Amino acid sequence: MSAEEEKQQQQEQQQQESAGAQGGAGKEEPTAEAGESYDAMQSRLKELEAEAERLQAMQNELNKESDELKENKEDVDSRSVYVGNVDYGTTPDELQKFFQSCGTINRVTILLDKFTGHPKGYAYVEFAEPSLVANALVLNETVFRGRPLKVIPKRTNVPGMSARGRGRGRGRGYRGGFRGRGRGRGFAPY
Repeated sequence: MSAEEEKQQQQEQQQQESAGAQGGAGKEEPTAEAGESYDAMQSRLKELEAEAERLQAMQNELNKESDELKENKEDVDSRSVYVGNVDYGTTPDELQKFFQSCGTINRVTILLDKFTGHPKGYAYVEFAEPSLVANALVLNETVFRGRPLKVIPKRTNVPGMSARGRGRGRGRGYRGGFRGRGRGRGFAPY
């Protein structure tokens, strides 16, 4: 729920509470003022419904855009290679010159530690065509600046799948520490 929707709901609740406080003060016959407030509430309700429709349309548009971005990201990943064991002093231009023999390169990204700003020791090279990735894989284990490079196709990150596989444990929830002696059970490794 967006901030605008929450704000609208709060306003509606306040209006309902104030209307309830005014209407519950005494059992009086409906007056012209009550009819006007009813009409005002009806018009406000129509405005809110129109606003809700606009918000729903905006949400649908954003969902379409995010789907397009996912498809675009998968396309970029299919045209890219991971380059590991990169020397920390390497510049993107040097890597581009090294991989230039494979074909047209769109982008070279050397990842940096976000806290220190130092290189992490690996990079991604994005090519113009997915077929050029095979040419780059030939450079696996070649020496660049005194270090053997590891060149593999870039994988698409799938949410929910961590590097560890299925996650930790899923067993009894025991995380270590002192368990006691366990009387009469014999050997109990876990």
